[in-house]
Amino acid sequence: MVWFKRAKPSIRTKDRRDIPEGLWRKCDSCGAALHKKQVEDNLYTCCECGHHFRISPGKYFSILFDEKKYEEFSASLRAADPLAFSDTKKYPDRVSDAIEKSGKTEACRNAIGIIGGHQAVISAMDFGFIGGSMGSVVGEKIAQAVDRSIELGAPLIIVSQSGGARMMEGAFSLMQMAKTSARLFRLQEKNIPYISLMTDPTMGGTSASYAMLGDVNISEPKALIGFAGPRVIKDTIKRDLPEGFQRAEFLLEHGFLDMIVHRRDLKGRIAQLLDHFAA
Repeated sequence: MVWFKRAKPSIRTKDRRDIPEGLWRKCDSCGAALHKKQVEDNLYTCCECGHHFRISPGKYFSILFDEKKYEEFSASLRAADPLAFSDTKKYPDRVSDAIEKSGKTEACRNAIGIIGGHQAVISAMDFGFIGGSMGSVVGEKIAQAVDRSIELGAPLIIVSQSGGARMMEGAFSLMQMAKTSARLFRLQEKNIPYISLMTDPTMGGTSASYAMLGDVNISEPKALIGFAGPRVIKDTIKRDLPEGFQRAEFLLEHGFLDMIVHRRDLKGRIAQLLDHFAA
């Protein structure tokens, strides 16, 4: 037996189907519902708590380069399979799947443009491609960015966003730490500035090599920066770790970073640094 009956039909929801998908985005930090246009206008940061969403190299290029104009290079490089590696699937198949799903070809992109009136070279990593892992192609792209920087006498900026070395390439991946570090020494010999920008996350072999070698080391707020994960470190040293010890604010306090810069201020601060280096 029905005790209650609606006098009028319930609210109809069929019109909800007409709402475009992806119109809203939830903040990973505070949970706020943010309009897509609002997030874009705020340079992909939360206007409620300041959380910085991960963004692609192309978006960093548009944010940093004057008039969003830049020229890419080294775009044709693709990962090989030096170890014939296979786990749940073969490495070439994994790379092909990543290219198909993400629309990206590797975990790093290089570009040349103007920042605050100064010509600059940017090499930016992409967490959206196999976790931004550093393989042979990433190492070679960074090496080519250094070479182009030397050729042009232009400052180099590397935007790090990586989970570390790419395990599918084994020792070849680890060798990129030495390769990129040695290449960056050439910039020092030529007195060409190198600015390292660390974003969330910058971990493993990336942080243990070029990410920490900048003339100026910058980070976005609350970025996760470190070598091994906190669980591994805690199990190794058998001690509790300080709260937030791998976050940018902790690293700044302990001298590993020179500054933390909100994304909205990033271009202006880098332009200011380039002015200083050019003086």
